[in-house]
Amino acid sequence: MSATVLLEASGLSKSFGGVQAVRGLSLNVRAGELLALMGPNGAGKSTTFNLLNGQLTPDAGSLWVQGQRVTQHHPLHLWRLGVGRSFQVAQVFGAMTALAQVQLALQARARRQSGRWWRQLLTPLAHFEVEAAWAWLARLGLEQDAHCCPQAMPYGWVKRLELALCLCQEPRVVLMDEPTAGLAPEERQQLMQLTRDLAQAQGLGVIFTEHSLDAVFGYADRMVLMAQGQLVAQGTPDEVRQHPEAQALYFGGRA
Repeated sequence: MSATVLLEASGLSKSFGGVQAVRGLSLNVRAGELLALMGPNGAGKSTTFNLLNGQLTPDAGSLWVQGQRVTQHHPLHLWRLGVGRSFQVAQVFGAMTALAQVQLALQARARRQSGRWWRQLLTPLAHFEVEAAWAWLARLGLEQDAHCCPQAMPYGWVKRLELALCLCQEPRVVLMDEPTAGLAPEERQQLMQLTRDLAQAQGLGVIFTEHSLDAVFGYADRMVLMAQGQLVAQGTPDEVRQHPEAQALYFGGRA
């Protein structure tokens, strides 16, 4: 694959006391690609996500974002470099309308990009980037819910809103922690298809963890399988599924 590598980790390791949560893990994600990070409970997926996001500092190994070494950098710096994240439980404001939340996220992007970010504070939020906010809601199929608050929306729509809040800040890499958790099968497919379409259209690299195998095998371009903090197998989902050790550890011995 010749697409640009947006994020690359090499030999990442992290221990907590006597527990080695991640051991020598290397992976990368390319522009327009969905990479699934998989493994049974305790495999080290959450620790890996926190290492990639800068919330944890690795004991060993290196991390690059768009060719820049960022191993010791704070999450805020990684966000400024274009690393976004969504969470297993959607992180949105329950009592603020969807439109206002996207406007607020756009305001944060403007502050990041402008040396005169304080000028953004002079524009009332209600009038800030209204057209752009509506456009992002339309991309995620939320224009009819623009004036609704998440507490009155179906959870599948709340997850779409969280994705809109992440993507409107123009990240290059998006880390998605179990994006379809709590969604019905049809909602899972819709959200993953939206994610794939937006990743390909904008050249994003997406790394996601997921327990729903239909989401992985239906939408991931590549898959990294972990167990006990180590890389077990990587490749296309079908290649990983055929790997003998992967079958034994994760697929119950069935190809």
